[in-house]
Amino acid sequence: MTSTEPAESTDPAEVSGATGHRYETTESSTAYTGRIISVRRDLVRMPDGDVSQRDVIVHPGAVGIVALDEDHRVVLVHQYRHPVGGPLWELPAGILDVAGEPASLAAARELAEETGLWADRYDLLVDVWSSPGMTDEAYRVFLARGLHEIPAAQRHVPEHEEVDMGVARVDLDEAVRQVQRGEITNGMAVIGLLAADRCRSADFTGLRPAGTPWPARPAHSG
Repeated sequence: MTSTEPAESTDPAEVSGATGHRYETTESSTAYTGRIISVRRDLVRMPDGDVSQRDVIVHPGAVGIVALDEDHRVVLVHQYRHPVGGPLWELPAGILDVAGEPASLAAARELAEETGLWADRYDLLVDVWSSPGMTDEAYRVFLARGLHEIPAAQRHVPEHEEVDMGVARVDLDEAVRQVQRGEITNGMAVIGLLAADRCRSADFTGLRPAGTPWPARPAHSG
């Protein structure tokens, strides 16, 4: 597993649109700062000359893991999500809250903490902007293989929602069917499971290395 990768971001003020217009941010301020996210208020010059307000949810970024065992079962977690008022079946995942930590190492840490598993191999499965119309949140999903149980005495002690978290291994084909039936609805899980199924059909060829540069990673994540 590669342990070095740049933490880069693309500044929207430096990007031109299809017409060559430069979307200049003329003014920027922080409207709200929370425990994980903040809200930035930007005034942006539009192609017609007007200046329009854009509110941006600033997020540190995240990683997710499709952990696939030798029987092609995927490891899923069942976690309470307060904004939607209930639990969802998801991939093991977590925010990039350790400054300077490579995403691949963050993924390994999250897999260990949430499932008690360690993997011999990590490959890059897919990169995603979660909702680019309102947030700079980007996440990277890894494919983890060669799974091993971590001894009980060495496992992470869960806290908060993790205390109530369930863990299950589901055949990848069945997990894809659950996506199609609307039973798995978490965005990262849907994308990761469908991408893993596609990669498996190609005999896992074409996967990028775990340490592939990630220009979309938010700069404030370290």
